[in-house]
Amino acid sequence: MDALRPQDPARIGAHALLARIGAGGMGQVYLGRSPGGRLVAIKVIKDEITGHPEALARFRREAETVRAVRSAYTANLIDAHLDAAPFWLATEYVAGPTLSGAVSGRGALPPETCRALFAALAEALASVHAYGVTHRDLKPQNIILSTQGPQLIDFGIARGAGHTALTRTGVAPGTPGFTAPEVLLRNEVGAAADVFALGATLAYAATGRSPFGSGPMDAVSYRAVHEPVDVAGVEPALAALIESCAAKEAADRPSPGEIIARCGVTSALTEDAFYGGLTGLGAAAPRDLPTAVAAGLVPQGHGQPELAQQPTAGAGYVPTRAGAGYVPTLAPQAQVNTLRRRSRRTPWLVAGTVALVTGLTVALTLQLLPDGEEGGENPSKNPSGSASAPKPPAYIENDRVSRDFWTLSEDETEALHGKGQCNQVAEERPPGADMQVSVTDADSPDSATVARRAKIEMRIKYAELNEKKPAPYYVSVGVKPPHDIDAETGRPFEDLLTENKTIGYTSKPVDIYSKWKTGGYVELTYPDDFESHAAGRTWPSIPVRNDPGDWTVLFYHVKGGPKDYASIMCSGFRVR
Repeated sequence: MDALRPQDPARIGAHALLARIGAGGMGQVYLGRSPGGRLVAIKVIKDEITGHPEALARFRREAETVRAVRSAYTANLIDAHLDAAPFWLATEYVAGPTLSGAVSGRGALPPETCRALFAALAEALASVHAYGVTHRDLKPQNIILSTQGPQLIDFGIARGAGHTALTRTGVAPGTPGFTAPEVLLRNEVGAAADVFALGATLAYAATGRSPFGSGPMDAVSYRAVHEPVDVAGVEPALAALIESCAAKEAADRPSPGEIIARCGVTSALTEDAFYGGLTGLGAAAPRDLPTAVAAGLVPQGHGQPELAQQPTAGAGYVPTRAGAGYVPTLAPQAQVNTLRRRSRRTPWLVAGTVALVTGLTVALTLQLLPDGEEGGENPSKNPSGSASAPKPPAYIENDRVSRDFWTLSEDETEALHGKGQCNQVAEERPPGADMQVSVTDADSPDSATVARRAKIEMRIKYAELNEKKPAPYYVSVGVKPPHDIDAETGRPFEDLLTENKTIGYTSKPVDIYSKWKTGGYVELTYPDDFESHAAGRTWPSIPVRNDPGDWTVLFYHVKGGPKDYASIMCSGFRVR
């Protein structure tokens, strides 16, 4: 539990904030106190992704799922604001560490504790599945070890039986190492996939190691599909149960009821002495604002004076009610006391939203479109041959989800030269005969990786052969790290590595024909020439060393205003 920061609001809705609990790819989680004195956990979606339809749909689905599932193993929904920014939901606060935090602090769990936890979590899954809901992201970070037993959290990608998927074809939900083979290969999500995740989670609890090793996302996912779960050193009967849950074929996995029977527990998990010691690892939560101030979790005088007062029963607070289709909200006069905009302190870019690779980085990549191919817009065919196109915007808006990712080639020879490939096809073709781009280490051009700065070059091949300068064709280059970036640290989130799905840090749009007469390249340098613009705010680019791995470089044709652009080329580089 961390202290509130100057840019944090003093109040969200009718709830006074007492501390920070954590952060993830979707947003920040706070400890709050309801008007009646109840402690709540409040998840607030990030300002930077409120304009992304998929992110909002996922957030709203989480609220709907938590509202629908009433279980002893999940925290109940208390309140939510889902109609307009700021978007947030409040659930019961559950005290205790995550399973991930407990294992990190105390090491692997004893076999008997593992069995008791296994049975309790299987019962939790059975309870959730009874509501027609699959969790889809069960993992050690999403399990809280409370004094009443384990609690499942983060239903952001949970799916009901009647819901359509929020993920696109070829993009599997979940977290590498805990995602079932059928989900990775065919996006087939069901109760059996949660059982696979349960087996992988208990492998982690029993060994203290990642169930399918570590490394790049694709490597971990490959092992999850083709290699056995890591149960080296685990007591044989427990290892056999974990292996059956992590079977490659969904039909070969036991049901939650069968898991409980095979665990053979004779006493409650809460009576286990080792488990009891784990639940005490969580930080004590302050019960009210004065206690939080005294503990240094709320700065003295934090927030506006009018927000420091507790709301009364007549302040317009409308609590959440259980009911089909009901969307909780605040009465108009209470909506004034909602999340304030962040402070003017310059944060780092929050780059995207679920887990990519932790790799190393590339250097030279020279890509050519086939000679003679035509298509797309071609300013060189402007009848006047003049540079009369309208001026471009000062920047492009980071307002959309981008699933373009560059990865270093698996071919050793190509990898030695920093070559790789992108997973998506460009939205439109660039002009002219060919577009050439290269990405190299700005300080060591012969290096196959980038250590500090990346030099990015682009040009239209043979443009200098035109008699007149082609009409301007404006390009903005986007450079994005592998992972979602914490706005406060400029680094990936410590507890949750999520795939970067934004357009990245972008350059000012530049006419690609600006070196028309000489046939030279337009040159840019990352991070010097890059920043990000979203929701009326600007973020500086982060150093490449903050997120080692495969970085993606996207080239966008800027056609009109800040939101009118399309991808025309993709490249990348590896950072060690």
